[in-house]
Amino acid sequence: MTAALNIGSRALNANLSALQVIGHNIANVNTAGYSRQSVQMVSSGYQTLGGNYFGKGAELGAVERSHSAYLTREAQLASSVAAADSERLKRLQQLETLFPIGDSGLGATVNKMLNAWADVASSPTNLSARVVALSRGEELAIRLSDTASQVDALAYNGRQQAVSTVDSINRLAQDIARVNQRIIENQGGVGEPNDLMDQRDALIDEISQLVQINTIRADDGSLSLFVAGSQPLVLGTTASQLRVERDPVDATQSRIMFQQGSISHPLPQTSLGGSLGGLMGFLTQDLPAMQNELGRMALALNTTLNQQHQLGLDLNGQPGGHFFVPIAPAQAMPAVSNTGDAQIRTLVADPTALKASDYRLTVTAAGVDIVRLSDGSSSSHSGLPVTVDGLRFEQTSGASGVGDSFLLRPFADAARGMKMALTAPNQLAAASVVGITPVAGNSGSVAIEKLHARTDGGYLAEPVTLSFLPDGSFTVSGVLDLANPSPDNPLTGSYNYTPGKPIEFNGWSLTLRGTPRAGDSFEIAPAVPGSTPQNSGNADAVLGLRDLATFDGVSLADGYGNMLSRLGTSVQSAKFGAEFSGQLATSAANARAATSGVNLDEEAARLLQFQQSYQAAAKFLQIAQSAFETMIGIMR
Repeated sequence: MTAALNIGSRALNANLSALQVIGHNIANVNTAGYSRQSVQMVSSGYQTLGGNYFGKGAELGAVERSHSAYLTREAQLASSVAAADSERLKRLQQLETLFPIGDSGLGATVNKMLNAWADVASSPTNLSARVVALSRGEELAIRLSDTASQVDALAYNGRQQAVSTVDSINRLAQDIARVNQRIIENQGGVGEPNDLMDQRDALIDEISQLVQINTIRADDGSLSLFVAGSQPLVLGTTASQLRVERDPVDATQSRIMFQQGSISHPLPQTSLGGSLGGLMGFLTQDLPAMQNELGRMALALNTTLNQQHQLGLDLNGQPGGHFFVPIAPAQAMPAVSNTGDAQIRTLVADPTALKASDYRLTVTAAGVDIVRLSDGSSSSHSGLPVTVDGLRFEQTSGASGVGDSFLLRPFADAARGMKMALTAPNQLAAASVVGITPVAGNSGSVAIEKLHARTDGGYLAEPVTLSFLPDGSFTVSGVLDLANPSPDNPLTGSYNYTPGKPIEFNGWSLTLRGTPRAGDSFEIAPAVPGSTPQNSGNADAVLGLRDLATFDGVSLADGYGNMLSRLGTSVQSAKFGAEFSGQLATSAANARAATSGVNLDEEAARLLQFQQSYQAAAKFLQIAQSAFETMIGIMR
């Protein structure tokens, strides 16, 4: 009879425990990170009586949580990738707002500046037209400088966000280490501390949003977390730290360091993952790429306008000066491991050949290797100076050792340094330094359309005479620059004449239209003093820069559109990646929730099941007690 009472008592307690677990599940149906718990009933064994085996009933074996380590891991990895893609997209969209289109865009400002020279060319003595040209140049310089400052502000905010994110990661790592300690302390019982494990999983979910982690479970129930593949952020009950520091070579960049005790080393940006990885990818790749695009535009405009403006004469007949303040040469940043003290810089040799990229120069036993970092293209040279991608690399002082390495960012600061050099309208060099005079007696219909200097190789002052032959071709007489002959024909014999096609000799460019007659001649010589006020040859040349193929074959006027298309491509690619990874993260989270989440319908069914079991156990215990009391009464 005692056995029956024990069976009833055990059943009552076991079913009551099950009801408590179900109530706990129902109470936490909306608790983030909670895993559904269930009771495991086990037989209480048996006893022998009269050679027969009688069971002792059932009792509570353990309270287990519905948990899949695989699905949890998949959900954490997917959320980490989604967070990285989402963060990068958000930052790129912020960057995109700095480069508007239409009349408010930087491209419109460039075209307004160039188009303003049309009025100067049509009326070179009109001071109002000159003032407009200067104001358009000033507006362009300010827009470029302001845009660069806004990009700098975006970079600063990103670095501050990186510091905040790293602080959050360190705090969560400490919390996980403390929960590990509590789990170890409570691990000695039959079951597991399910709610503590849920708490730890919730912390790991949170840290996975910030940085990608790998986990390894130990025999004592603790979980160790590793970042960047193998760096132990949490090792049992001990947490290490991440920190943000400035790059020792490029102070404008930051890097993530892993700190364990007194030892620290940088983590690869590509292995970070999470919102921190997305943010650092933007700061180290997307943002510098756009800075280079903007800087290349500024440097090309600055150099091209200055070169052409200096080839003209101002309203007072004086040689033109700089239109914009020249941008200082970019100084190389030496690696901390360099053994030499060489100073290296870059200058613009050809503004139409520039590539929007940083460069790494390495000294070798045979000379130097120069790598274009945007695509990894490499070239080897016997030494410096050398010209690559329109940039002249030269060593200004010191000596270098084999293996020394230098980082060069020729475009990073270019837009920030844009300023106007001219201050007065009469300083605008609209006139050409060379003039043309038709020889008396010309009878053809040839008209002079344009004449301007295109480069100064020392031959601009040499008089040249063009004489037309009966077949329409022409000969050239005078002192000619043999290093720069006309591309149309060899230096001997006559040259073909095509109306509207520039004729180029000795650094000047002449465009004629109409039909010549045999014997027609034109003399090209330095402009006659006093003729410059009505001369607009150089203004025409500046206006013609609109169509100069400058940015990877794209004209100077269309360079901004080309830059925007690259940024737009990056934004669209990031958007697609964020949407795709977001869908995968949602799918993984749903799969995990289907296993570990609380379903109220299921809990209601289980509640009814164990309620009936509890009532039946109570009834059985009541019957056993009644029988026991009857037996005691008989024995009395």
